[in-house]
Amino acid sequence: MKRYIDGARGGLGWLLGTEKQVRLLQQELAEERQRVERLREKNRRLKTRAQVSAPKGDRGGGGSRSGGVRFGDFRRLDPISREFGLDRGKPIDRYYIEGFLARHAGDIRGRVLEIKDSAFTRKFGGERVTASDVLDVDENNRRATIVADLTRSEEVPSGAFDCIICTQTLHFIYDISSAFRTLQRILKPGGTLLATFPGIGQTSCEKLDEHYCWALTKLAARRLCEDAFSGSHVEIEAYGNVLAAVAFLEGLAVRELRKEELDHHDPDYELLISVRAVKPEGGP
Repeated sequence: MKRYIDGARGGLGWLLGTEKQVRLLQQELAEERQRVERLREKNRRLKTRAQVSAPKGDRGGGGSRSGGVRFGDFRRLDPISREFGLDRGKPIDRYYIEGFLARHAGDIRGRVLEIKDSAFTRKFGGERVTASDVLDVDENNRRATIVADLTRSEEVPSGAFDCIICTQTLHFIYDISSAFRTLQRILKPGGTLLATFPGIGQTSCEKLDEHYCWALTKLAARRLCEDAFSGSHVEIEAYGNVLAAVAFLEGLAVRELRKEELDHHDPDYELLISVRAVKPEGGP
């Protein structure tokens, strides 16, 4: 009997001890729930404060809400490169320029004139070129075979060239209409002008000492070209899209975008304009 009583006492003590432990655990659990709720409330207040202080249009941060944008590396007041991407690789506008010239490589033949150097004449003309000239207004350019100003170049003979390559040049000339007329005059009848102009992009570079007079649209390029090449066959194209334009403004290089991103065409974002104009046979 004594053993039974001692056993009962021991069992009762174990039960009482377990109940005490349970109460302690319940108390700890309640305290933990209160701590979690305080943390949740603190987190809600921090989110509200962040949304109030964020710039308009950037609230939400994650991009999942309407108007939410992640700026990432683009939240900056200075571009990634001020050298049109030259310091990072091939500039984005060069991708479109070279694509344009490659598609019209057959026009680069006979006697060809290029501005400043003959790199594109050699690259896209090949054996079709029988004579190569380089025009520059700078007499210190040793590659120049003709030193002249396109706005007043009477010394350059009329009807001299089968093809003129004039890429990213005319926007530096204030009297751009006169330059167009000169280009038309010095082409042979049946000769072709291949020209490009910047659209959306950086408009000057102190380091490269470049300062634009003009940034053209497809419409402006057509008007200028048709005024000079009256009756000629004129083709105007635009290239680019909003992603390519933003990347070019930031100074990114071709390698930093996918081909399909570069090739996508959005007519509302003209990064580069190209002109192909053929002087009519028998024309002045």
